Amino acid sequence: MKILITTDLYVTATNGVVTSVRNLHEELVKRGHEVRILTLSSNLKSHKEGNIYYIKSIPLGVVYPDVRMPVSYHNPLIRELIRWKPDVIHSQCEFFSFQFARHISKATGAPLIHTYHTLYEQYATYVIPSKRLGRRMVALLSRKRLKHVDTVIAPTRKVEQFLRRYGLRNPIQVVPSGISIDRYRHRMSDEERMARRRALGIPEDHQVLINLGRLGTEKNLGELLELFPAVLETNRQITFLIVGDGPAKEDLEKQAKKLGIEDHVIFTGMVDPAEVQNYYQLGDIFVSASTSETQGLTYIEAAANGLPLVCRQDPCLDDVIEEGVNGYEYTASDEFIRDINSILWNPDWRDAASRSSEEIAATFDKSHFAEAVEDIYERALD
Repeated sequence: MKILITTDLYVTATNGVVTSVRNLHEELVKRGHEVRILTLSSNLKSHKEGNIYYIKSIPLGVVYPDVRMPVSYHNPLIRELIRWKPDVIHSQCEFFSFQFARHISKATGAPLIHTYHTLYEQYATYVIPSKRLGRRMVALLSRKRLKHVDTVIAPTRKVEQFLRRYGLRNPIQVVPSGISIDRYRHRMSDEERMARRRALGIPEDHQVLINLGRLGTEKNLGELLELFPAVLETNRQITFLIVGDGPAKEDLEKQAKKLGIEDHVIFTGMVDPAEVQNYYQLGDIFVSASTSETQGLTYIEAAANGLPLVCRQDPCLDDVIEEGVNGYEYTASDEFIRDINSILWNPDWRDAASRSSEEIAATFDKSHFAEAVEDIYERALD
């Protein structure tokens, strides 16, 4: 099968969309398919590297600094892909590359599949102050954009429910985005783990709460900082490690200082994507207060690294956290504090939870992901 994947982001950023595209591409090639990727270049030059087609673009950073816009929708590389005649086109972004996907689909008759990765109403407040208006705009634009898509893939039931509320009538298939389980099976030695902790300034006798991801207001990290002093009241030997960067970083640092917890909170800033699994392993408990995730690959990655999780209750966690087995979902501050203390003071439970997290994460292996997507392609062709 000849498969074209289109995405706004591929090399200019590292996020859930990019991870999903790379894993899907790798697994589809393993399964014997001919796969090409159409994306935006990081400059004003269109070019091709192997099976990846880069269309010249300019920066257009509003929410994400890496967002780019094509200079023109007329390009010789697009004509080349039309001559190639893909059997299936799989769009991964609703904005600029979607236009290319739609054009190539109309020119070749190939069915158009689209994965809806992002709940934009969670980000709309960056540009539209009114949440209600933002929600209406997202619903309208989503319906209009995806009207002619053959099948929409939703990473979770949560996303499917949002799309139905937006009024989408397309067939929707729920397929969790996979991760590379093998990547997270390697474990650092105790010596290396302690050395890395020391390098970050974490005291040797401290246990570590960790959050990893983009530091945006929609991630609700401020709530975790507000709750952290109450955790410190019962145990001072705790460090909160916040890994990543984003527009909210400066405000979060100010908040930690205002709360008087800056000596127990460490901001690493952006880290090398190849080192992400090592940072997960520096933690003892993964924590999150976000309700903006469509699937939350960071939750699955944390579980794959053997971490118990304590996260604000959200439908995207339905298949990731098994309550009381590998973690807890909280809805109120007293629940968060109770759950954290329960895990910190119960090492036997923590060991069992670590094994359970690994087992749960294994069900999200990227090979299962590719198999499910391949089945959708075949049904679209039928």
